[in-house]
Amino acid sequence: MRINHNIAALNTYRQFNNANAAQGKSMEKLSSGLRINSAADDAAGLAISEKMRGQIRGLDMASKNAQDGVSLIQTAEGALTETHDILQRMKELATQAANDTNTTDDRGEIQKEINQLTSEVNRIANTTEFNTKKVLDGGKSSAVTSGGTPAAATAPKLEGSDVSALLNSDISATSITLNGNAVSLTNVDGLDGSGTPVAMDDFVQALQSDIDAVYDGTSNGGETFKVAKTEDGKGFTIESSKSGSSASVNITANADSATLGLTKDATTNATATGADAPAGGTTGSFTAQAGVSNGTDSSSTESGLDVSTHANATNAIEVLDKAIAKVSGERSKLGAYQNRLDHTINNLNTSSENLTAAESRIRDVDYVLAA
Repeated sequence: MRINHNIAALNTYRQFNNANAAQGKSMEKLSSGLRINSAADDAAGLAISEKMRGQIRGLDMASKNAQDGVSLIQTAEGALTETHDILQRMKELATQAANDTNTTDDRGEIQKEINQLTSEVNRIANTTEFNTKKVLDGGKSSAVTSGGTPAAATAPKLEGSDVSALLNSDISATSITLNGNAVSLTNVDGLDGSGTPVAMDDFVQALQSDIDAVYDGTSNGGETFKVAKTEDGKGFTIESSKSGSSASVNITANADSATLGLTKDATTNATATGADAPAGGTTGSFTAQAGVSNGTDSSSTESGLDVSTHANATNAIEVLDKAIAKVSGERSKLGAYQNRLDHTINNLNTSSENLTAAESRIRDVDYVLAA
C-alpha cells in the first residue's frame, strides 16, 4: 500500500481525460462533418485540401463567368434577331417600291417607313447594353456617300487602320488618316473629278506610294499597309501588316468601267466597310434629304436607302439582301460562341465536381450509422 500517491486513482483520472478528449474530438467531427477541423488533426491533409478548395472556388467562378458570357451573347443575339426582322420588312418595302404601279406619292410613304426602320436599326445598335456596356456599337466609324450624307449602315473602326477620313464630305481629299497618321495624297490626282479620270491601276499605285512614304516598315512601329484592287476593279482595299484587318472602299463610277472618274454627284457612292459591319459594305443610293436619326434622339442626321424610283428600289433590295446575309453571319458566330461556352461550362462543372470529391475524401469525416 502506498500512502502518499494513489496510483490507481491517477491512472483512472488519466484514462478518463484521454477518453473525454477522444469523445470531444469525435463529437467535434460529427457536429462539423469534417475530419480535419484544425491543422493539428492532419497538417499535410489540411494543406492539400486547402489547395484543392482554392482550385474548386476558381473553377466555380470561371463557370459563373462563362455563364455571364452566355448571357451577354444572348443579349446581343436577341438584338440582332429584331434587326433581322426589321431588315426583312425593309426588303419587303423595297420590293413593293420597285413596282412601277406605285406613284411618286406611294413611294414617298414607303420611304417614310424605310427611314423609321433604319432609325430603329441605329437605335438597337447604339443602345443595346449588357451590364451597362454597349454590345453592338463597337467603336464604329460612319460610312458616307460622296455627297457627304451618312449612309444608313455604319461600320466599326478597323483594328489597326482608320480610312474614314478618305470618305470625307466631298471626296476631294488631299490627305487621309491611316491608323492615326496623316498621309498626304501628293501622287493621287483627280479625286474631285476636275481632272482626267484616274485609271484604277494608276490610282492604286499612286495611293500605295503615298502610304509607303509614311509607313515604310521602319517608322510608326514598323507597320505597313498594302493597297489592292477589288475583284470587280472598281474599288480597293487597304490592309494593315500588323492587325491583319482590311478596309474595303467600293467606289462606283458613272459607267460600268474600272475608270475612277470621281465626281460629287449622286451617281458616285462610297462606303468604308470593316469585317464586322452589320450591313456588309454594300453600295446603294441614298436620299438627298436626311430622314434617319441615330435612334437615340429625334434629330434626322442621316439618309436612308432611296426607294423613290424603280432603279433605286432595286439597288436597295440588293443592299438589304447583303445586310440580311451579314446579320445572319453575325448571329451564326454568336451561336457558335454560345455553344462553345456551354461546353466550357460543362467542363468546368465536371472538373469542380471531381476535385470536390477528392477534397471530400481528405477533409470530410467518414462515419457509419448503426442500425
